[in-house]
This record gives sequence, C-alpha cells and structure tokens, in this order.
Amino acid sequence: MLIPIPSNKQRFTIAILIKVDWAMSIGIKVYDPFVPNTHYFRRKAFLEDGQKRKIYISLPVTPEELEIDIYDKKTGGDQGIEIIDFNVIKMAAPQFWATPEQERFMDFAIQFAQKAGYVPPGFYDSPKEEFLFQYLPTITNEHGKELITPARTHRQMPRVQISQRMFKTFSIPIRVVILAHEGCHWFLNTRSQKTADLCGIRQYLDYGFPKIEAVYAATKIFNRYPEFVGASQVQRTKDIIQFIDQYTAA
Repeated sequence: MLIPIPSNKQRFTIAILIKVDWAMSIGIKVYDPFVPNTHYFRRKAFLEDGQKRKIYISLPVTPEELEIDIYDKKTGGDQGIEIIDFNVIKMAAPQFWATPEQERFMDFAIQFAQKAGYVPPGFYDSPKEEFLFQYLPTITNEHGKELITPARTHRQMPRVQISQRMFKTFSIPIRVVILAHEGCHWFLNTRSQKTADLCGIRQYLDYGFPKIEAVYAATKIFNRYPEFVGASQVQRTKDIIQFIDQYTAA
C-alpha cells in the first residue's frame, strides 16, 4: 500500500491507525521515492487477528516528497491491511541544547545522512569548511582488514571517516545518531563510548527523531557481529536503552 506525501521539507509526525483482517507482521517504510537508500523510517510490527494499532512516525527532516509503503512482511502485498485513520501533525521547532558549533555540525550531519545512500565515496566539507566527512568504501585498519565500525573520529580535528558499505544499509535516523555520536567524541574530546553515546543520542532525540530508531542504532552493529560482543558492549547497549526510555524533551 503506497501513500504519497508532499512533505516539502517540513517537520511533522504521521499518526496512522492500521487494522489487519488476520494475524500478520506488517512492515512500514517511509522513503524518498526519487533516490535510492533514503529511508526516513523503517519499522515492523506484529498485529493479531483483527487488531487495530496506532503508529506514530516522527519525521523531523524530510525531502520534497515522501512515500509510505505499508505491507505484509510475508507476502510483500497489502491484502488484509486497512488504514482506518491517517493524520499529519505539525512538529514544533527542535529544542536543541548545544553550542552554535555543535548545531552546525548536527545540521551538516543530517544533510549528509540524507544523501549518504547514493553519493559516491569522497571528501565532503561542511558549508563553512569547519567539518570534514571522509566517505570511504569501507573503513579498514593498517593491514587493510575491514573494521566493523560504521564511522570513527579523529579527536584532534573535526574529521569523521564513514563506511559507505555500512551507511547505505542504514536508515537516515540511524546515520544521524551515529554521526552525532562521532561529533560528541570530538566536541567533548573524550574516548568514552558511554559519554559519546549519551551525548549523541540526546542531540538526536532533542532534534525530534524517533526513539525506536535510536534503539535500532544501539543494537544493529552488535547484532551483525555477535562474535565481537562482550560484557562492555552489552552494558553499553543497556545504558543507551535506559537513557532513551527515561528521555523527556525539554
């Protein structure tokens, strides 16, 4: 079931009431229909036979046009799915508590996240040439072996290396939370993953991005590479999810 939305680069939340005629797992994707790998929201949910569920989709950044696809995860079709109600709710301006420099970094990170799915590897400068993103096919160590990190920061200069192979598979919100994390490493001059995690997620949530995508970001890399997951990574994920659960907007 495809629903076009003339989003016009506005901030808003979509509230959809969905009913299914039989038990099924549904998928919901919100994306730019004109360029690839630009998902602004991805979610799956299981609904019981005849169940109705209201789902809220926060879209603090959008392109000129969006498309929503709601479908049966098993068949890919929309048989048995009914949209009972559909509302677009205007979103207030973000209450973003940060320095002007951090705000400019966040704006640059969001702009890059929106195009990272289709631009080629290379160097990308922010408008005032304050920050530099080095978009690499993959991030490797000194021996040429690919690292599992999607991005990493040089703590002595505002430069972030980003893995194209990994970023192309992520939704735009997940890209934003990763870049916000890397920016916090630099701005706070910290090696602490927990400090950068909570700083970046706070900025991400303050901007209005959905909590559920932040949870996905916290678990996605570890789920892909369970052989590298130890006690510290498990605790890191618990800390992130606890912070998200307790977060309230300013």
